[in-house]
Amino acid sequence: MVQLVIQSVQSVIRTYIWSLLLYGCETWTIGKYERDRLEAMEMWLWRRMTRTRWIERKRNETILEEIGETRSMWTSIMKRKVKLVGHLLRHNDFITNIFEGKIASKRSRGRPRKSYFEDLNHLMGCSSYQQLKRMAWDRQEWLHRQGTAFRS
Repeated sequence: MVQLVIQSVQSVIRTYIWSLLLYGCETWTIGKYERDRLEAMEMWLWRRMTRTRWIERKRNETILEEIGETRSMWTSIMKRKVKLVGHLLRHNDFITNIFEGKIASKRSRGRPRKSYFEDLNHLMGCSSYQQLKRMAWDRQEWLHRQGTAFRS
């Protein structure tokens, strides 16, 4: 009976809360701080589901074992991101022109922000945008890389 309740609450969390939390995550450029905050949010959700108070001092792994779950929010974000970019690079020339275009402007001060494609190149193990684009055209290779890129 308890397991049935846990499964129903897990499905509610994944259906309603994750869909709101991860809305538009395909377009995010995620740094270490953002990744840590997302993983903390995921654990906060599972702790709230089990009604575990912080004074109980339970480890995250213990909570995940109790509910039979693994950390999967980060993997979900990366899969969504890779699927969207692969689709756009293969099918939409207008979006590809936007990705490849440059905006003439004065460079701002300070350290440049991490670009969306730098994030994707790092994720997919590519050294350049051209290599990423070639890989996206080979759908089987793209799907193979998609499955192996998120094992961290």
